[in-house]
Amino acid sequence: MEATFDNLTRAVAQPHSDVRAKIRAIALNLAGKLLMGIAIGLGIAIGLAITG
Repeated sequence: MEATFDNLTRAVAQPHSDVRAKIRAIALNLAGKLLMGIAIGLGIAIGLAITG
């Protein structure tokens, strides 16, 4: 009988979330946005330097 309740408790329990994976994904997303912003800014700066 106790084994039934143990199995039920395991089935109902929520899975553990990996906090490091979430932080890594957010950091990677921010780094990508930062690098994209720098690349766009450099492209605009070079374009302005060529034209004027």
